[in-house]
Order: sequence, then C-alpha cells, then structure tokens
Amino acid sequence: MGREQELIQAVKNEDVSGVQKLVAKIKVDPILFLFFFSFLGFRFSALHHAALVGSLELISLLLEAQAIVDIKDTNGMRPLHYAAWQGKVEPVRLLLRASASVNMASLDGQVPLHLSAQYGHYEVSEMLLQHQSNPCLINKAKKTPLDLACEFGRLKVAQLLLNSHMCVALLEGQFKDTSDPNYTTPLHLAAKNGHKEIIRQLLKAGIEINRQTKTGTALHEAALYGKTEVVRLLLQGGIDVNIRNTYNQTALDIVNQFTTSHASKDIKQLLREASGILKVRALKDFWNLHDPTALNIRAGDVITVRN
Repeated sequence: MGREQELIQAVKNEDVSGVQKLVAKIKVDPILFLFFFSFLGFRFSALHHAALVGSLELISLLLEAQAIVDIKDTNGMRPLHYAAWQGKVEPVRLLLRASASVNMASLDGQVPLHLSAQYGHYEVSEMLLQHQSNPCLINKAKKTPLDLACEFGRLKVAQLLLNSHMCVALLEGQFKDTSDPNYTTPLHLAAKNGHKEIIRQLLKAGIEINRQTKTGTALHEAALYGKTEVVRLLLQGGIDVNIRNTYNQTALDIVNQFTTSHASKDIKQLLREASGILKVRALKDFWNLHDPTALNIRAGDVITVRN
C-alpha cells in the first residue's frame, strides 16, 4: 500500500497517531492531495474525509502539512462543503480560519450554505453568513439556500436568512429568471410541502403572495398536493383564488383534475367559498355622521363582499 492510501485509510479510521507519523514523513508533497474512490461513489482527499467525520485533530494535522483547504473532489465539493453538510461547527470554524472559500460552488452549483440550510444547521449557516456567504446564489436546480430551508421545513434557518441584509433580494428572487420553467419561490416550496409556520414567516417578511411560476401561485401548489391547512392559511392571507396558471387553471381546477387525496373535499369547499368572495378597494372616504353604528370607510380600504 502506498503512502497516499495509508494516509487515506488512517484518516478514515480516525487514527490520529497514524496520520501524525505519515505526515511527519511527508513534507510539501503532492501525495497528500491524491484521490481515491470512496464509499460515496466519487474520489476525494484525506482532508475531505477529515471534514466529513468532523475530526478537528485530523483537519489541523492535514492543514499544518499544507493540504489545500479548497481542494475539490470529483463533484467539485470542497472540505467546507462536507463540514457544512454534517453541521460540524468547530470543523467549519477551523476551515474558515484557514481561509476556506464560502462562495465556491460544486458542479451542481451548491455552496456550503446551500447544504447547511437544507439540513437545518443553524449555527453553521450563521457562521457562513458572518463570513460573507452569499445567500442569493442559486444552484443548478435554480434554488437559493432560503428555497432549500423552506422546502425542507428548516424554520430556524429560514428565519436566519430572512433576518439577513439580503432579505429583500431573496424574497424578490432578484437573481432568478422568472421565465425559466424551473423558476420557483420559497413560498411555493413551503406550500407544496405543507410548512405552515415558514409560510407565516415569509408573509410577515413581505413576500408577494400572488407571485406566479409556470404552474401558478402557491395556492395552486398547496391545492395540488392536498395541503388543506396551507390552503386555508393562504386564503386568510389574501391570496387571489381566481388567478389562472399558464395552463389556464385556477387552484380549484387543479383540485378537480388532479388532487386525489382525502383532503380534496375540504380543499374544494374552501376554494369554492373563497371564489364567492369579492374584494374591492374604496376609492374615497365614506362617513355617516348621523348614524354612529354605520360602517366608516377610508379611501384605499379593502372591503370583502360575499356574492
């Protein structure tokens, strides 16, 4: 077995003394940076292994031996990607101190923040943001870290991102092409997966409730996937029930055609009731000074009228 294989095996076994002995024999030598096939199906280095298992001792040893902190595996992942994926706070901190890049993307467009957000690692996500990770970067699936947090129901991370200085850009999707058939929004992803509290936070943060993708509004998504309580929440939030998607379907049309879950009956009822509601905006003030019980209206007030 060559030294590179011995080093990899020692790291895999978390054999600190074995790694120390091997590193002592190797000065600045490319042997440290050779790859081998791993159990994940692609090739990566000793430092990748150390980051994956979260061993501070091994990471320190390898960095001191001048292992390249931003070395790529065959998927374009750096050691920081693996540490962020695992949610290992101290290994992430150590790699960042060694000047690991927070905004270098893998071949599928993921930066470490995508991974920490998707898996709900709050402290790691916070640390990456503090080191200027850009939360608006999109991966090959056209998703930002906020999209992933909302899709997978990671409430704390979603709140963290919504509290960042990039909140407006994230909510407005400034880095996305709305004409792209893969275009989506955090609200659509949360609605599809039934994450009610995240939806509340998105609405509170000011996301446009009626924004449309190719398939329609978030209401279309919630209706299609049988998320009754999300449908109710979106209707309470004032979403327009009559909007049609690019296939000329309202959310009620979607339920009638595609939703087969036991929730479809309740969703149909909610949508039918909402379809019978007309919302109008007052153009001028109205005051009845002679009747103290009369409705007083200011210009701009939204009035709900049932047909």
